[in-house]
Amino acid sequence: MIPAASSSAYDAAREHSAFIDRSDRGRLVVSGADRASYLQGLFTNDIVALKAGQGCYAAYLTAQGRMIADLHVYNTGDVILLTMAARVKDTVLANLDRFVFSEDVQLGDVTDTFAQIAIVGPDASRVVARSVGGASAEVVEALPEHGSVRAGALVARVTDTGEPGFDVFVERADAAAFLTAVTDAGAVPLDDVSAEAIRIEAGVPRFGRDMDEETIPIEAGIEGRAISFTKGCYVGQEIIIRVMHRGHGRVARKLVGLLLDGGGPPASGAAIRAGDREIGVVTSGSWSPALGRPIALGYVHRDFVEPGTPVSVDGAAAAVAALPFARAR
Repeated sequence: MIPAASSSAYDAAREHSAFIDRSDRGRLVVSGADRASYLQGLFTNDIVALKAGQGCYAAYLTAQGRMIADLHVYNTGDVILLTMAARVKDTVLANLDRFVFSEDVQLGDVTDTFAQIAIVGPDASRVVARSVGGASAEVVEALPEHGSVRAGALVARVTDTGEPGFDVFVERADAAAFLTAVTDAGAVPLDDVSAEAIRIEAGVPRFGRDMDEETIPIEAGIEGRAISFTKGCYVGQEIIIRVMHRGHGRVARKLVGLLLDGGGPPASGAAIRAGDREIGVVTSGSWSPALGRPIALGYVHRDFVEPGTPVSVDGAAAAVAALPFARAR
């Protein structure tokens, strides 16, 4: 059985501030004069367009249009910082290295050099400003999505946890002192179960759980954030263009939300059925404190993606829901 979220930690993230140790993330830096143009030919989003202090969300695809990783890309001015699921960091690094030929590009693995801490919630900007120094809460709050500023540490706005907030990158040796400052500023640690509840409520797919090496980005619904349809060529583009323009965006399966009528949260791998027909599988499940019922993310056949479609999950009555889930609180 999936455990329930901690009400105090969940409420802090939703109403005040909470922090998450992002030790599940890998971190790479790309330097050299050709770094942006090099990544432009590999990633799905427009890397060349990023000015210093800007960033984006992107995918790294195979030639068949399937995902190697999803990434957050930050142009810090002197380097481009990439963050991704730790489980694929070595694969991403090896692939990037394999395609460097005559370009002025250097790659570095800084996963162990920096700690990455997420501060989320309505009070996150104040907590970040107080903890890092060097920038006011107003400056931090004004950062656009994936915008970054150096203020004693690198601070970047990102909402991949499900709640608006910031990732702060600090030298590993300074991580303990930073966490003490964050705690003193009023943030509380967000446990894994509560963090999953918030993420699933927001409908944010997670690589390794809701997306993997067999996923086409359009299936996961991330194309609006991760793909530029105006940039030049990149690896896997032909497949994406074929689906979007010839297939009008129709894929065999789509990631949807699922509202269950009762019982416990479904486990990853639970079968989704429409009548006697198996139409999909659950990828993530949680108890939703906001909705007071179990919810899940899962892939269903494209004929069953309409919100309100009745289905069952491991025998329990459920319905397809639009993402993000409408939260009652």
